[in-house]
Amino acid sequence: MRRSEIRDHILDTAFTLFNEHGFAATGVDLIVARSGVAKTTLYRHFPTKEELIVATITRQDERVRDSMRAFVKAHAKSPGDAIPATFDWLAQWFADDGFRGCLFLAAAAEHTDIKNSIFHAAQMHKRLTLAYLEELAHAAGYTDAKRIAAEIAMLHEGATAVAQFNRDPATALSAKAAALRLLAAEPVAAG
Repeated sequence: MRRSEIRDHILDTAFTLFNEHGFAATGVDLIVARSGVAKTTLYRHFPTKEELIVATITRQDERVRDSMRAFVKAHAKSPGDAIPATFDWLAQWFADDGFRGCLFLAAAAEHTDIKNSIFHAAQMHKRLTLAYLEELAHAAGYTDAKRIAAEIAMLHEGATAVAQFNRDPATALSAKAAALRLLAAEPVAAG
């Protein structure tokens, strides 16, 4: 296996274990055992557990946002359909057998110091997702895209939290219905 493949394998294993058990409950020894790499190999790639967690979060951030963007691009027939499509993406995620809630919120909950690099990585994901939602709101012509993006983000977060407990993908569709009511009441710039 090439160095980059080993690194990816460690990150895949770490993501699965962090997602299943949490960050504090997942020790380096478990990651080593599950990945089949030597502890020295893991530490050569990630000198500390904190660096491994940050790398896992950063990689997952890219995957999640890329997945949402691709889904919206494939399913939204117009700029006005893009924000509602993000809720269909959530429904697909909630239906996945690996869904355990939001990894980023879990990271922030376990690492509450706002100066901690893990908290910062989780926070960055939320900021980048919010920026994407604002981009979609601008493209749809909403006059207050920043506020709309913040409200849509809250609906995303709420739906994710509820779905973590009820494991019902339809939770995303209920949030979508609320989003559609919110959007219907919003002014759109003449264009």
